[in-house]
Amino acid sequence: MFIGAQVSLYPMTSDFVGVITSGLQAIDPYRGDLRIETDDISTLMVGAPEPLFGAIRDLFAAAARRPEHVTMHVTLSRGCPGEPDDPTCRCETLQRAQHQSLSERQALAAEAVQAAPDLGVGIDVQFSLYVMGEGDHMAEIYGCIDFLKNRGTFLKSKNFCTRLRGDAGAVFETLRQAFLRFGPAEGHVTIDLTASANSPSPR
Repeated sequence: MFIGAQVSLYPMTSDFVGVITSGLQAIDPYRGDLRIETDDISTLMVGAPEPLFGAIRDLFAAAARRPEHVTMHVTLSRGCPGEPDDPTCRCETLQRAQHQSLSERQALAAEAVQAAPDLGVGIDVQFSLYVMGEGDHMAEIYGCIDFLKNRGTFLKSKNFCTRLRGDAGAVFETLRQAFLRFGPAEGHVTIDLTASANSPSPR
């Protein structure tokens, strides 16, 4: 399986270079576990979901600890048939999910979010889950929505997406669980998300 993300960080400040470079330093501990390639538009991260989501979370949390408004856009994909299998992307959670019911997966996802670390960084996210291929994909999406509504990170439903709000640790764990637990374990699943911190709009 191939699992990866394209990540772009957008600081709303004249010191955008400083925000981006300091944020990228936060992913240094993950470089041994991920393939990371940065160009002038985005950073590609390829690898298992545990370090992948940790790197994305820590990148955004580092930027969000500054006072400036910052946003991040991420496209996540697993199981894309157009990408070659990558042994670094092996995931026990996905292997076990093949034999678990929807209710079992919802319960395990809830436990993981409850155990997420508190990073002391409040963020907002809106995201959409896309389950590709044949089959009853809406049952998986509705199952994910039910999981989201029973977590402390759920804010509201919007057209085409769901809003989350809370500490970066819990929010990104919610996203990780949505990505791993819903949709066929061997199928193609993507998430499109936008994260925001320190926005002047609520004030």
